[in-house]
Amino acid sequence: MAGDEERFELCENPKFNRSLTIRSTSIELQKKPHLQNPFERKGSFVKLYNSSFESVVSAGYSIKGKVEKLCSLFERTKSPTSVLDESQPQSKSSKLLGLVDDSSIRLVDTEDRIVVYFTSLRGIRRTYEDCCSVRMILRGFRVKVDERDISMDLAYKKELQSVLGEKNVNLPQVFIRGEYIGGADVIKQLHEVGELGKMIKGIPIRVPGYVCEGCGDVRFVPCSNCNGSRKVYNEDEDQLNRCSECNENGLVRCPACCS
Repeated sequence: MAGDEERFELCENPKFNRSLTIRSTSIELQKKPHLQNPFERKGSFVKLYNSSFESVVSAGYSIKGKVEKLCSLFERTKSPTSVLDESQPQSKSSKLLGLVDDSSIRLVDTEDRIVVYFTSLRGIRRTYEDCCSVRMILRGFRVKVDERDISMDLAYKKELQSVLGEKNVNLPQVFIRGEYIGGADVIKQLHEVGELGKMIKGIPIRVPGYVCEGCGDVRFVPCSNCNGSRKVYNEDEDQLNRCSECNENGLVRCPACCS
C-alpha cells in the first residue's frame, strides 16, 4: 500500500544498471521492539539509575561513619580541669574570643614575668614558624620574656608536660604572670583585638636593643664545671663521672640574663 510503504530512488548507476531503493515499513517497526528508540525505555533506565544512586548514597554514609569513628579515636579529649565552671566569671578576653579559662593550670614562681615554651629546631616547619611568630609578637612589646627552649634542655619539656598534665604538647605555650594563656593561635587573636597589651601591662620593660653579652640571647652557655663535656674527673675514685651542674647537652642557663 502507498500509505505503509515508501520508495526512494536515490541514484541510478549506469554501469550496473541498478537503482538504490530504500523501503521502510512502519508496521514492521511496530512488530520489532528492538528497533524502537532506546531512550523511550524509561522503566528499566530509571530503575537502574535509582538503584545506583541508592548504593552510592549508602556507601557515602558508611564512609562518613567510619571517618567520624576514626576522628573520635585520635581527637584529644578535654581534661576535667579544662571545663569552666559556669558559676565562675570569665575574663573579658575570654568572652571576646570565646576561650575557656582554666585557673587550675598555673606556673609557680613566675607571677612577675612572661614564660614562653618553644623550640628552636626546624624539624616541623609549622611549629617552628609558630614559635617565631609568638616570640616576635611578645618582643614587640619590649618586655622581658623568659624563653624556655625545650630543644636545648629536656627538663623544660618535662616541666611543661607536668604543668599541663599531658604527654603530647603543642608548641609554643605561653604563661603570663603564672597563668596559662595558650598557644600561637590564642596569642595571635589576643594581639589582633588589642587584649594582649592589656594583659602584659606592668611586666618589666626590656632596654631597647639590648643583647646579652654572655649568651647572645641564646639563654644558654657551656657549663663552666665540665666545659660542656658533661664529664668531670673524680680524683678519689680515679674515674670520670657525670657532671651534675649541666643538662644533657652540657649547657647551663645564662647567669647574666636568666637569673
